[in-house]
Amino acid sequence: MTIQRSTLSWVYGLVALLALIGTWGNNFHYASLGLSPMDVNIQFWKDTLANPASRSITVDIFFLSIPVTLWMMMEARRLQMRGIWFYLIGSLLIAVSVTVPLFMALRERRLAVTQPEAGTLNAAEMVWALVLGIGVLVYTARTLAL
Repeated sequence: MTIQRSTLSWVYGLVALLALIGTWGNNFHYASLGLSPMDVNIQFWKDTLANPASRSITVDIFFLSIPVTLWMMMEARRLQMRGIWFYLIGSLLIAVSVTVPLFMALRERRLAVTQPEAGTLNAAEMVWALVLGIGVLVYTARTLAL
């Protein structure tokens, strides 16, 4: 199946929106625990060290952020996209799961001017993407319901 860049841009935008809801829904819940704003931030980072699972996912995200950041900076320069620092700082202040798909959505819009088709996915790849997306949505909904 051929994927149009405009469609891919909308998918990335939707991912950014859902990630914003999922991350900040949990952040607001965390902030409502009765700590001062400074204490919330300090306690948040302490809690990322709470157990092997939290440490694993935190280290995973931190190491993933290195190549993703390098790619974003080089891709922004290659495509002459302005405002790359918004995405990089936003990754720290908002959520990397929000700003990377947002960057990718705007990248697809830039590329669509000269290349309307993004590429192809076969049936197995489409199923994989749908199962992954549904799994992430279910998990996120569960975290927000806790």
